[in-house]
Amino acid sequence: MKNTQTLNLDLFRFEIGTHKENNVIWIHFPKNFDVLKHLKSFTKPRWSQSQLCWYVPDKIHYRNLFNLEKKILGKQALLQIHPINLHALTELQNEIILRGLSQNTLRSYSTEFAQLLSTIKDFPVENLTSEKIKAYLLYCVTDLGVSENYLHSRINALKFYFEKVLRREKIFLEIPRPKKPEILPKSLNPSEITKIISVTENAKHQTIIKLCYGMGLRVSEIVNLKIEDIDSKSMRVLISKAKGKKDRYVNLPESILPQLRDYYREFRPKEFLFEGQDGGKYSVRSAQNVFKNAMKKAGIHKTVGIHSLRHSYATHLLEYGTDISLIQKLLGHNQISTTLNYTKIVDKHLRKVESPLDRL
Repeated sequence: MKNTQTLNLDLFRFEIGTHKENNVIWIHFPKNFDVLKHLKSFTKPRWSQSQLCWYVPDKIHYRNLFNLEKKILGKQALLQIHPINLHALTELQNEIILRGLSQNTLRSYSTEFAQLLSTIKDFPVENLTSEKIKAYLLYCVTDLGVSENYLHSRINALKFYFEKVLRREKIFLEIPRPKKPEILPKSLNPSEITKIISVTENAKHQTIIKLCYGMGLRVSEIVNLKIEDIDSKSMRVLISKAKGKKDRYVNLPESILPQLRDYYREFRPKEFLFEGQDGGKYSVRSAQNVFKNAMKKAGIHKTVGIHSLRHSYATHLLEYGTDISLIQKLLGHNQISTTLNYTKIVDKHLRKVESPLDRL
């Protein structure tokens, strides 16, 4: 029978290492048969007598399951690149690191660029013309079936290499970009938010959900919140080094303050507002599971994740008449066009249009 539960990451501490010349992930947890049984329902761990610790092979599946940082590129991916082009991959990665871009950008651009390098085999990548790059992108669409969004990511990686590493800024002028599908943000209505909160009995879990919705936070922002970031006198919260490495302030909801104080007295976090059982910040995967379980318990079957709480925050602020430029600042959007997407959901004039069916 398929396991429909999720691994409780709060019970474990993971460590990347080696064992008998193999890359492994060590799994630390208190000696407890029930915890071990829980672990074995998701993995096939092995016991090391010499290290007195359980472990699994260091593979992508387990890194995803344990919410660990992904490898930039695996050994197999590197073997697909001809030695003549390996230097180009290194140059791309070094440029990304020197520019202080995120690990996600490093991983994404490396993966997409590696796809090109493996395709061209022993042809020097710096000798590619705009015509050959066009032919490669056409191959990605027609033969590989790459979607518009993935093709945009691939183009961004190639554009970065040719423009920022090789300084050939005109090479992409003639290369068209596919039109992105216009996907509206998915949000929940206030009664659904109320239901999700009411069915979440665990104090920590409920506080996470309330703050994600009440301050419009990304899941990465909620787990990175530190105790020192919360100023209960000014009722403001510092969101530090958010997306794009930008700081911003958001307003702390007055209604959450008593609960926040009760939560602090009960759980006594040391550094981060939300921490795992062994200390350290709460994992993104755990926060996502909190929302997923609350949705299930509330009987809401919309296909949305915890990010929908942020969308709901913005949508409801618009419905309450908040100025769009203020919402932009609170969400930390660079461009007002990003925030304007919410106006497509909240168009009150459109909602008043009566269907001709209702007039029959």
